[in-house]
Amino acid sequence: MSLMNNQNQNEWDTSSVFVALVGRPNVGKSSLTNHLVGEKVAIVTQKPQTTRNRITGVITKGPVQYVLLDTPGIHKPHNKLDARMTQTAVASLKDVDVTLMLFEPSGPFTDSELRMVEELRKAGPAVAVVNKIDLLDDFGALEARKQQVADFGVFDQVLAVSAKDGTACDDLFSVLQRYANPGPHYFDDEAFTDMPEKELVAELIREKALLFMRDEIPHGIAVTVESFKERPDQDLIDISAQIICERKSHKGMIIGKGGQMLKKIGTAARLDCEELLGARVNLSLWVKIKSDWRNDESTLNRLGFKKP
Repeated sequence: MSLMNNQNQNEWDTSSVFVALVGRPNVGKSSLTNHLVGEKVAIVTQKPQTTRNRITGVITKGPVQYVLLDTPGIHKPHNKLDARMTQTAVASLKDVDVTLMLFEPSGPFTDSELRMVEELRKAGPAVAVVNKIDLLDDFGALEARKQQVADFGVFDQVLAVSAKDGTACDDLFSVLQRYANPGPHYFDDEAFTDMPEKELVAELIREKALLFMRDEIPHGIAVTVESFKERPDQDLIDISAQIICERKSHKGMIIGKGGQMLKKIGTAARLDCEELLGARVNLSLWVKIKSDWRNDESTLNRLGFKKP
């Protein structure tokens, strides 16, 4: 990256494009983000509302830097946490050069999706992405879906991809580059996210809990990393993390009989943490009850769920 000598011409030989990814829960925003970045920056499960905060993924391809903002799924709020998640998605439209709105390959549009489309009418440019085309075996059905989305009259283009198998995903770069603005790269060219390591670790632990726990528990948990210490002269990091749940019965389920569930979560999370951090990890997990934390403003703030 370099600023050209003639400041009056204000010429740069680099450019950046900020992109918001929006859509209903479980539509594939995090999977697409991870595929484009080439690293795991967002946790992925089959459960809706996996993403709670806005997650930044960074890809630098020569002079162009792509900054992806993976947002929480838009849905009808059931508590204050849900409301903040939806507000975060809508607020992200104002912070970017272009919005990618992802759609399912079939089925009716939700009320939340229709409201987001209306928000896009007031925001900047947008491109539609029909995801999960690997689920379709009928070309006519895909074309019909693309036409449905195009009929909103909001999107510059309607593309079709599969974040699962990568089909046509890399074609998005040439599309997004058209919205890039000359200027500096805002992140180091080697960076793939701006999330601190502690936050990435907390998300990996929460991902394993989502994968292993029953449906009625996961959305009632949060994870905080209480300590993160590298041992001097050793390839070892000591991490202590707390899993917060809302009920005593949930605490028992998370710990499991003889501590087996907590051990299962910890072992799987530790392996991912070691891959992420490039070092051996000593991971200690604890479970704490905080009743109705998803409706407690001070707890939401402390856990990092800031109002946008």
